[in-house]
Amino acid sequence: MEDAREEKPLMGFSERLTLGITRILESLPGVLDVRFAEREPAEKRCLLSWEQKNSCVLPEDLRDFYLTTDGFTLTWSAKLENEPVPVGCMVINSVARLRLLAQSNIYSLPSAPTLADLDFEDAFEGSEGHEEPHFDSRSRIFELDSCGGNGRVCLVYKNCTPGDVAQQSEIWFLDRSLYWHFLTSSFTAYYRLMITHLGLPEWQYTFTPYGPSPQAKQWASLYQPLTFHGDPHLDPVGEPFLNKLDPARAFRGKAKPAAPKKKQPAQAPASGGAAAKGQGATGRQSVNKR
Repeated sequence: MEDAREEKPLMGFSERLTLGITRILESLPGVLDVRFAEREPAEKRCLLSWEQKNSCVLPEDLRDFYLTTDGFTLTWSAKLENEPVPVGCMVINSVARLRLLAQSNIYSLPSAPTLADLDFEDAFEGSEGHEEPHFDSRSRIFELDSCGGNGRVCLVYKNCTPGDVAQQSEIWFLDRSLYWHFLTSSFTAYYRLMITHLGLPEWQYTFTPYGPSPQAKQWASLYQPLTFHGDPHLDPVGEPFLNKLDPARAFRGKAKPAAPKKKQPAQAPASGGAAAKGQGATGRQSVNKR
């Protein structure tokens, strides 16, 4: 009985933390092995130590998140040919793994370029009018999620000055080509995005001009993200996209082309025919004379 009493509040806590996404995933066809890794809250001294070490103030919502759970990991698989295939993955790094983006050399040679060497000299307006981060001292960039090697979701402090404490932060996505894409202005907004996109592969690339890979699009077509009214992928009416087959659209252009009309043989002009008949008659007369 005591175990049951202790388990019930714990299940309620997990339900609130995941915003009920575990129940939704388990109700989807073919989804199995939904796993949520429960973690202890981070200690306040760890958060203070992180802020002092990096000269940055954690956003209030991210601080509250770490005081609730030191990181977040939720994975799920799909049944494909009777075998479980890992599909979804939602990750928020713990405080200990919330580290500066690697500033080391890309190659092991002493004269190899760094990320700062690849940065642009002048700031320019990037995604939706937002000034993009820099790899040098003008920005302090911390990795929230490695995205399985398909990019980086980062907590970014811009317009930083050496020696000063940075306070304003945003969430950005760094793709594999080292291009920046703005995601949200707060951690809470990003957390909701991650949940509503079900942790599908490469879901962050929906906020890039080129989008996810064809394979990721196939998974998204099978397990449509829980879109909301602020999502750019809604139809003009404002209703969420439904994965329905419209024959009129799907098979547009597949109609059998009309058979071409047979061309009528061109008739020779009357004058031409008479001339031909005259030439034939004269030809026969000359033969008879011979």
